[in-house]
Amino acid sequence: MVRDEERLERFLVDESGLGRFPAECAVLAESRAEVELVLRLAQEHRVPVTPRGAGTGMTGGCLPAKGGIVLSTERMTKIVEIDTDDLVAVVEPGVVLGDFAAAVEAAGLFYPPDPASLASCTLGGNVAENAGGPRAFKYGVTREYVLGLESVRMGGEVLRCGRRTQKGVVGYDVTAALVGSEGTFAVATELTLKLLPKPPAVQTLLAVFADPIAAGQAVTRAIHLGARPRALELLDRATIDHLRGRTPYRLPDGAGAVLLCELDGDPEGLDHALMRCAQACEAAGAIDVLIAQSEQQRRDLWETRRRANPTLKELHRHKIAEDVVVPRGAMPEMLRRIDAIAAAADVPIATYGHAGDGNLHINVLVDEEQIPERAYGAIDALMRATLELRGSLAGEHGVGLMKMKYVPWEQAPPLLRIQRELKRVFDPDDLLNPGKIFPS
Repeated sequence: MVRDEERLERFLVDESGLGRFPAECAVLAESRAEVELVLRLAQEHRVPVTPRGAGTGMTGGCLPAKGGIVLSTERMTKIVEIDTDDLVAVVEPGVVLGDFAAAVEAAGLFYPPDPASLASCTLGGNVAENAGGPRAFKYGVTREYVLGLESVRMGGEVLRCGRRTQKGVVGYDVTAALVGSEGTFAVATELTLKLLPKPPAVQTLLAVFADPIAAGQAVTRAIHLGARPRALELLDRATIDHLRGRTPYRLPDGAGAVLLCELDGDPEGLDHALMRCAQACEAAGAIDVLIAQSEQQRRDLWETRRRANPTLKELHRHKIAEDVVVPRGAMPEMLRRIDAIAAAADVPIATYGHAGDGNLHINVLVDEEQIPERAYGAIDALMRATLELRGSLAGEHGVGLMKMKYVPWEQAPPLLRIQRELKRVFDPDDLLNPGKIFPS
């Protein structure tokens, strides 16, 4: 148990920028038995508990909004099993995604989910937030890879749901309900994950455009031509300008946007698929198309992409990170609206994200000591634009504390009521990660 103020500090903040939320203590559980004990005693004494993974969340999901206990699973780090015959892995929630992916690939297999924080985020946090990443376009998000869960409810009751097999339809899909529940239903203590064979070959290209709207149009063209990249990543001019000179790969001078396109599969068909993507980019007005000539160059391109979030954060006093999704065909219009909203509010906005599935990370940048009202007004306008284009207000960062205000904008009262009732089934006294997702 951590109660010392200095050691406790890191458990009271996350990557959302929402600030520090005080708690009485942090418990660093090392086993399911310890998680059970904490949740049983907390229920008896009616003490709120906030589950926490690595603290890499962007919306305040692991912040102790109601005080009490922070329950960390970061020490539960065992990779229990990697079964190369059944293509299944069993892990504890504190395993770091990057370490797990490396262990799986060493066994000749593949775990696709790859959020930008993969070097530090944990699998338990990924499950709680239903994490995505660039490869979600082809392979889907975390939910598609969670076969089963062992979890503990408030009060210490252990739930085992799901299966080890690839198919199974016995009862309700409680596993799917737990994935993405942001730690409000139960605390995961063991995960059973689906694996895939490792793709035999990977190729990457970088297309340069005059503006992000043309890059968005290239995405639609590539898909209509039958290309199925595993990733299609877009960076706008503001993001490129922030990255230039600070990353392994120097992005081209004068680029108004770039599209990073990666494909995998059989080497014989990969060259043809890559050419289809290049042709789609050229047809949409690409200024240049560059194909990675080595594995190191491919890694440099991806490290450059992954540096977008930390670089913007380092260079500005405040970075308000929004995460929305629009239908792919509406992406060029959404990009136009982002530019108009930035101009109207007089705030710089940098946009990047997973263009293949319409998931955009929109960053409102502020250098003033206090965030001005016009910046918050810009965020409201971005949310309205997303809904007008038939999109969703959170793609992979979750709701947490940051987006509670907007949930009723997207979901009608009957649906909100059902979700509140479901929360009470798992946690009748609202002690597990209280104050999250739904506004009071």
